[in-house]
Amino acid sequence: MHLYVVYAHPSKHSFTYEVLNYFLKGVKESGNTFEIGDLYEMNFKCELDIGQYTHEMSRTTLMPVPDDVKKEQEKIQRSDAITFIYPVWWSDCPGILKGWFDRVWTNGYAYFYDEKAGRKSFIAPKKALVICTAGHTVEYLEETGIAQSMRCIMLKDRLKNVGFTDVKMEILGGMANNNDFIKRSNLEKAYILGVDFFKN
Repeated sequence: MHLYVVYAHPSKHSFTYEVLNYFLKGVKESGNTFEIGDLYEMNFKCELDIGQYTHEMSRTTLMPVPDDVKKEQEKIQRSDAITFIYPVWWSDCPGILKGWFDRVWTNGYAYFYDEKAGRKSFIAPKKALVICTAGHTVEYLEETGIAQSMRCIMLKDRLKNVGFTDVKMEILGGMANNNDFIKRSNLEKAYILGVDFFKN
């Protein structure tokens, strides 16, 4: 099985980068393949410009999409599943990833309107995993309702709303405490998520 991993963090020395590597180690050791879309390394343009905005508002599939967007859509289409790995910044993903959704989930690909069937999608994979690192503990994020909000936005709106049916979010929290045990535990979770990804 083949996985496309969308990664959003600017530093190669971050805990999130360690999580990426532990997760991919698990994916590889389970006999699966992957491709990484490192948005910062790619210098992915995250702003929706007037050309793409016009495309989205037109509700037509005849207008072409930019080459970088087309490449992302091709990576997704040749994958059996997709994973997003990023840090939680102000209760959501980094802006570059939000912009990825704005630009890659285009009209005519992520959604289109059928007069009889209503809203539909051409996205091929139906399985998605979201792994996000957080300074706050998972308990705090749950108690304050932030975790529920994160799941609602990412899983329901950005994924299920465009045809994904098997979606999950794993929050690796408590990293602000700089606790070695918590760090090791979270990295072990990332590795196991990679090993088990295509088993479930």
